Amino acid sequence: MGVPQFKNIRRTYGFDEVAIAPGLLTINPDQTSINFTLGDLEFAIPILASAMDAAVSPKLAAIIGKLGGLGVLNLEGLWGRYDDPEAVLWEIGEAPKEEATTVLQKIYSAPIQERLLGQRVQQIKESNVTCAIALTPQNTKRLAPIAVEAGADVLVVQSTVTTAKHISKSYRGLIFSELVEQIKIPVVVGNCVSYEASLELMETGIQGILVGIGPGAACTSREVVGIGVPQVTATMDCAAAREEYYRRTGRYVSIITDGGIRTGGEMCKAIVSGADAVMLGTPIAQATEAPGHGYNWGMASPHPALPRGIRIHVGTRAPLEQILCGPSTVTDGTMNLVGALQASMGMVGAFTIKEFQQAELVLAPDIKAEGKSFQIAQVN
Repeated sequence: MGVPQFKNIRRTYGFDEVAIAPGLLTINPDQTSINFTLGDLEFAIPILASAMDAAVSPKLAAIIGKLGGLGVLNLEGLWGRYDDPEAVLWEIGEAPKEEATTVLQKIYSAPIQERLLGQRVQQIKESNVTCAIALTPQNTKRLAPIAVEAGADVLVVQSTVTTAKHISKSYRGLIFSELVEQIKIPVVVGNCVSYEASLELMETGIQGILVGIGPGAACTSREVVGIGVPQVTATMDCAAAREEYYRRTGRYVSIITDGGIRTGGEMCKAIVSGADAVMLGTPIAQATEAPGHGYNWGMASPHPALPRGIRIHVGTRAPLEQILCGPSTVTDGTMNLVGALQASMGMVGAFTIKEFQQAELVLAPDIKAEGKSFQIAQVN
């Protein structure tokens, strides 16, 4: 007699458990097209820089924009609170490890200064690149119009978990369908990891969904609240919602895998899982132009009551262009991410991102160690 089960547990998969199977046709990497579309906007590379203060400043947003990607500035972060964020960034970096969270909480307790928001948007726009800004749901109705009036091109509404239905004690919360109608620019929301929530969010009229809860190197949401779904499964589920919604309506909503991506191989697996683009945090924070000076921390790290992130030392590796577009001086896949994507597409015979999404994924939990005993011994 079997023991009754209280609930079923579904098997899910992360980047380290799968591999991309080669195709029957190969093509030259330079024949691939890796364009990414968000609403009516088009980008040359499918990479967004995460709205983390250690990763994106107005200066870095301009740099990645000129490389063909999109930098997302956190308007509720240091650039929205301080006239001189640089001095504050140095203070965060120099704080002792055991005091870092307390220092972050103190620094982020400074009020948001609405007069700075338009200035930051204009700083990015002066470089003639697309300007994307991020806000949390509780501040979006109040602050988004300021950013849009200043010239913001994309609004990212971001929280740890985002759904189309939210119950609170407030009289009237943020309603995405009304927001989309009001601001008239592409709206990306996140973060989300399920088919049902993604489908409901798409029905509000948004243009993009961020996928991922807690996989980022600086995020501790999974440890603190136990919430999360591994990125391969989460991306596949949200991509399935995108396909169903497109079948119903003919409107395409972009899926952006956000977090847990450190190497070119992981970026490729995210796209084969169904992503149209990826959002990177720590790899961007490792650029010489990054504002964090070799450190990174998440948006939820300075929460006054329940921090869900830590300051981590990520080091400074190379200029942003070299990290994204090469040439690489390392063999671990952490440089020339664009080149890795094009090479992988060539190996499966995919001319476009949509074709690459159709490549085969196989379960391969031991593939990183297969035949690599000498490598592993030398690394350890």
